[in-house]
Amino acid sequence: MRGYLVGILVLLKHCICGDVVNFDGDIKDFVVGKSKLFLLTDHRLYQMRLDLSEEKRKDINNATHQNRVNILVPFDDNNTLITCGTFRDGYCEVLDLNDITKSIYYESGISVGPKRPKNKSIAFIAGPSTSRYLLVGKKDDEKPPYPVVNLWNTLQSQFRGIFNNIEEGIHPSIQSTASDVEFVDGFQRVSPSESYLFLNAKIDSESKVLVLWMDSSKRKKMDIFKSLQAATIQCCNDKARPELVASTVIPSVNGVIWAGVFSAQNQQDPENTALALYDISTVRGRVKGFCTAGDKICGSESGKALQPLSVVFKYSSMSSVAAVRKGSWIVMFIGTSDGQLIKLILDEKFTPGCSTVLYKSADERAVLPRMHFDPEDFKHIYIALRRELRRVSVVQCKFSSLKDCRAALDPLCGWCMKTQRCSTQDECSNTSWVSIPKNSLQTQLLSFQMEQNSSRKITLHLSLSLESTGNPVFSCSFITRSVNLCDGSDPTAVFPNCSCSFSDQLLYTGGLTVSAAVTIEDQKITETLTLRNCSSITDNSPNASYTQCVQCISSGCQWSSSSQRCDWTHGPGPQLLIQDACKNLLSQSVYKEPEILSLEPNKVSFHGRNNVLLRGKNLESVTKIRIRGDLDCIPKEYPVFDRSSDTLRFHIPPSGTKGTVKVCVVTPDDRCHGNSIITYRSQPSCTGIQPTVSWRRGGRKIHIQGSNMEFVESVIVHSSNKVLQTQYSRSSGDMWFHSPHYDGSGLFNLSFKVGNSTVDCVDYFSYKPDPEFTGFTTVQVANYLQVNIQKKADELHLSMSDVNVTGYQGDRQYQCVLEKIESNAVICRITGQSEVDTLDIMVGDFSKHLEPHSNIKYLYILVALVLLIILGAVVGVIVHRKSQRQMNERMNKELEMLESNIRRDIRQGFVDLQTEKAELIDNVGAIPFLDYKHFASKIFFPEAGTLAAVMVRDIGQDSEQTTVDEKCQAFAALIRDKQFLSCFVHALEEQKNFSIKDKCTVASLLTLALHGDLLYLTEVMEDLLQSLMDQSSNANPKLLLRRTESIVEKLLTNWMSICLYGFLRESVGQPLFLLVSALTQQISKGPVDSVTEKALYTLSEDWLLCQAQDFEALKLKVVFAVGTGGEVSEPLEVNALTCDTVQQVKEKILQTFQRKFGFPYTQQFRDIEIEYEKEGKFVMLQEVDETSEIRGHVTMLNTLKHYKVGDGACIKVITTRVHAPLRTQTSVKDDENFSIKYFHMVDPDIDTDLSKHPEKKALKFKEMYLTKLLSTKVAVHSFVETLFRSIWGTLPNGRVPLAVKYFFDFLDVQAERKKISDPDVLHIWKTNSLPLRFWVNILKNPNFVFSDMEKTPHLDGCLSVIAQAFMDSFSLADQNLDKYSPTNKLLYAKDIPQYKQEVKSYYKLVKDQPTISSQDLKMFLQDESKKHQNEFNESAALRELYKYMLRYFNEISQKLEQTDAPASLKEDMHKVKELFDNMKRSGWS
Repeated sequence: MRGYLVGILVLLKHCICGDVVNFDGDIKDFVVGKSKLFLLTDHRLYQMRLDLSEEKRKDINNATHQNRVNILVPFDDNNTLITCGTFRDGYCEVLDLNDITKSIYYESGISVGPKRPKNKSIAFIAGPSTSRYLLVGKKDDEKPPYPVVNLWNTLQSQFRGIFNNIEEGIHPSIQSTASDVEFVDGFQRVSPSESYLFLNAKIDSESKVLVLWMDSSKRKKMDIFKSLQAATIQCCNDKARPELVASTVIPSVNGVIWAGVFSAQNQQDPENTALALYDISTVRGRVKGFCTAGDKICGSESGKALQPLSVVFKYSSMSSVAAVRKGSWIVMFIGTSDGQLIKLILDEKFTPGCSTVLYKSADERAVLPRMHFDPEDFKHIYIALRRELRRVSVVQCKFSSLKDCRAALDPLCGWCMKTQRCSTQDECSNTSWVSIPKNSLQTQLLSFQMEQNSSRKITLHLSLSLESTGNPVFSCSFITRSVNLCDGSDPTAVFPNCSCSFSDQLLYTGGLTVSAAVTIEDQKITETLTLRNCSSITDNSPNASYTQCVQCISSGCQWSSSSQRCDWTHGPGPQLLIQDACKNLLSQSVYKEPEILSLEPNKVSFHGRNNVLLRGKNLESVTKIRIRGDLDCIPKEYPVFDRSSDTLRFHIPPSGTKGTVKVCVVTPDDRCHGNSIITYRSQPSCTGIQPTVSWRRGGRKIHIQGSNMEFVESVIVHSSNKVLQTQYSRSSGDMWFHSPHYDGSGLFNLSFKVGNSTVDCVDYFSYKPDPEFTGFTTVQVANYLQVNIQKKADELHLSMSDVNVTGYQGDRQYQCVLEKIESNAVICRITGQSEVDTLDIMVGDFSKHLEPHSNIKYLYILVALVLLIILGAVVGVIVHRKSQRQMNERMNKELEMLESNIRRDIRQGFVDLQTEKAELIDNVGAIPFLDYKHFASKIFFPEAGTLAAVMVRDIGQDSEQTTVDEKCQAFAALIRDKQFLSCFVHALEEQKNFSIKDKCTVASLLTLALHGDLLYLTEVMEDLLQSLMDQSSNANPKLLLRRTESIVEKLLTNWMSICLYGFLRESVGQPLFLLVSALTQQISKGPVDSVTEKALYTLSEDWLLCQAQDFEALKLKVVFAVGTGGEVSEPLEVNALTCDTVQQVKEKILQTFQRKFGFPYTQQFRDIEIEYEKEGKFVMLQEVDETSEIRGHVTMLNTLKHYKVGDGACIKVITTRVHAPLRTQTSVKDDENFSIKYFHMVDPDIDTDLSKHPEKKALKFKEMYLTKLLSTKVAVHSFVETLFRSIWGTLPNGRVPLAVKYFFDFLDVQAERKKISDPDVLHIWKTNSLPLRFWVNILKNPNFVFSDMEKTPHLDGCLSVIAQAFMDSFSLADQNLDKYSPTNKLLYAKDIPQYKQEVKSYYKLVKDQPTISSQDLKMFLQDESKKHQNEFNESAALRELYKYMLRYFNEISQKLEQTDAPASLKEDMHKVKELFDNMKRSGWS
């Protein structure tokens, strides 16, 4: 069992997110061997499966000595992995290929790999099958000539043993006199056995790329080295690229085809790197500077330099390359320095097709030079980007038709006739697999030729550019004017060709439109062909020859370049492309040739850029912009605007790739002029803003921190949605904007407008009140005047650059130079002036005019106030006497109206109570349960802070924080000692500064740390409970477990949650969800005040709405807009009230939709608008508009009654994302002052004339509406009873959870041990441990169980009433209720006696069940542990627990001594502390 637990504790240190793994250090190298992957970082060596799951790991450093592994070579034939490093002057170690933690052989004191990190090396297994060597190419900092290639023994049976490079008393090697050598790549060819090495060298100050060849079939090392041949590799014709970046060998039957990425070392050049192919099978000659050790002359120059067979791709920043072969096709995979993986197809003539991007990183991390294929099926490729390893699929055959599958031009994909899908050939067995034929990258799918026969017949030859592994059923049809074109004399169609003969008379009358349909089994390809008489195609346009040629080729004829005329073809054959046949016929235009001088800007993110300025000459004739990228087969064209002779503007579109694109301007003759460059880079990344607060008037300069800020076009401040222009300094890289005016407060998030996309910023922005300057004083100091400005303290943190002060003396003004800004003062000085009358203070857009403090002004104000008070008193007496008479008359009328209204309300309440029905739930669809780990985290850490987030293992979590490393393993082992853990808990609880919150946190951390061993956790909990029962403070046993005042009490809560989660989902989840749904529906049946959330129908008196207006029920016909063409759905009947606000109507529409169809509508209520059909037109309904009623400083929300919407009215729902221009406003509820600025039915607390609203003046008594509580209870009563009975197992098929039976038996045993005979004590213990500790928590917090459930304060109040009734059912005391008792007690008073009987039956049912055996409990707990073994961050829990051990280290040590604990426990505790301290000092977390 303990061994199993240790295995659980060794968790992954990295986060596996699908086919991505993130490591804690930069990736240095990775290799594939024997269907395993081995990866090296700065600190560790990892052994992984091909699916990237970790098998083993090995630390390569220790706390005192640093080590760098520089050789990593799998030796598959020997089932070993050879590693060498720099530790202690060099070493090599042979590891087990199946378990890298097992060392087979170790030897120190040898330097095999390079000593310095900057020196690159290559290493691979070479030599004949009878004597294999480790070939290492490297350069160390030695004086020439120095060895650069060595052969090391790999077996102990070889001469002088393993890791020896001596042979017959000498050190055979290849030496070099070059000033610099950098090895890039190398490989061993099997048949014939020969080795190739590729390197960069600097010889006589000239940089060269070299290839070294050796015959590896020879047995002796010296003989291998003496076979050395070498050559220079040159690339390319357009410019010199003297540096090799990466390379790969391409599998070939004849010869050795090798591909290399060459660099011109100019990062600004859009074609800096080129990918070229070479035949290296005939490397002969020597190169200067390289020779076999012992040669007198080191490498005299001989032989020819290798020239490329083809340069297939040019790009700004290629960094790696790999290749596979499929028949005659070559598929290249290219990694780039800006984090992309590109796929490129080559035919057998090395002609490249369209490139595609398989992966694009969000930042600029380079793909490492080494890439490896999955050796099992070659369908995935592994790439490394700094700390990230990715497994990328190289086959993406996701097409729904044969035509689309062929259009991808991917030889790895074809159409499988049996499965009817696009797939690889190995996925399509025993059937036809239709794919692209060889050398057809430039060929159209369907081509046709027109041939004229001597018998006055025309034969149309049609051919598909496809090939098949079988003989698929194939047919063609040709229809013109609904009639079959063919005369039936043609042979049967044979895949992939067919023909159709018809009379030439059909072409003499003009063009003939033919629908050609080709059927390959169940796949149909249709094309419309326009046929013409080839010999009579003419045109009279200015470009007649070009136009005729286009018509000729597109009609299936052939164009004669010599006679400049169109003619018939001579039978079936390839159809030429128009651009090839007619490219030289376009005449020169009459336009002045445009020129491009500059683009502003010319660097953008891959989201694109709007309003780019192009400067040039003769631009008035430009019709559009043409953009072509390195990865684009077909250029894209975009319109221009604001055009003049020297400038125009256009939008740079977003790009799916990073890199450079070429831009030219197009004239009406379709020619393109100019050749400018646009560079696509990563999107802007915002890391923060400074400052993060502004005053309300705005105008503060807000600096944005991050990368690629120059690509930002504007800033959007949410939720005001204000778009602000930004300013950018190229010299400093600083970007800023000025805050807008805003009268509210609260937090706002920012996003950037980049092209037509938005990028979020991580920081928040808030508004505070404007600064308050109250006055100023002046002091003469030497030759300047010091001005002290008083201000109120605020949270604005003003800086010197924010404030500008100007002083005035008469008509003259003086600048006051700031010296200091404090929380309550601003100090500045004016030079050469002795006094000022006034000050003007500018803080952004806020301004303040100040005068010095003066006591005379205050005296004038005081006198004026006294006079106003006397005058007001006189006027008040006169007005009072007059109004008293009017008020008496009005009061009599209002009393009569009040009596009438009270009678009506009481009668209506009686009617509602007698007619209430409980028909609520129609359809709730699938119940959205939370998964276990998020349910548990809410129980364990109900405050849901950062600690809760760290403890749950989620995608994207920092891999380092999820690993149980050595120190955590040691601590985990320590807490698995019961005596230590008991002392640990008791020592903590004895400390006065150890709060209840700390106790709950420690209990939850222990639960997570021991979640992998729930059996041990249960034993610990039992021991701690017994200890709690034995404490003298628990002399009154009835108080046990009543509150959570100890670690074990919280531990019990967590244990119950773990054990009852399955029962909760299977038995209680549905009744609970139905109850919450029913409550929500019942509340919405009557008026609900949108501002206060009080409702007419509720269970809680605190949330009862007593100011409900008169309302009527409406049935609305709701339709949903479909698309943008005005189409609508079938009407949906929705119940609403005349007093409902617009937002409430939206919510009822969406609720009705879900109840009707069982699933939610595709949009949230925030993303929809509603329109009301009025007089044949639809009118937008808004929460607030210009017609809204305003009372004082508050605005009434618009209702259906306000818009005069009647019964049966038609309401249309519009999706704002589709109908964006129709969006009028964001929800007013987003305003943080919503409850102050708006009201609905509850009258605002203002003094205003309500004579226009007599219904508002009616006096309302809460007691009149108490019957509504009873109505709501009746409506949901059946749901409440079903829920209660599902919990205590009295429903049919009800069951008692195993954990409940086990724990209740445990309490029974403890009662016997304590000699407690009072049955009430046991009842209270069981009630406190299960219903009070677990079920009440669930009843009051359904959001702990269900996802996306919003628990409003009102719903919380209703659930509290139900939870109180639930707990009253377990109470042993009788309820004594009277008219003064709270309504939540009175509401269920008649039901409680029945519930109490059911609870007694439940407890008896538990007691009567068979005892749970220890084996059954063990199996249950082990299953629960195993079920959720990788869902929590055990490492984080252990680290947090350690902080408590460190805080109370001395107290725990004392407790161990007091309990006579073994000395080894204290030693283990000190060892754990030392491990944590050492890791901290060495920078490990």
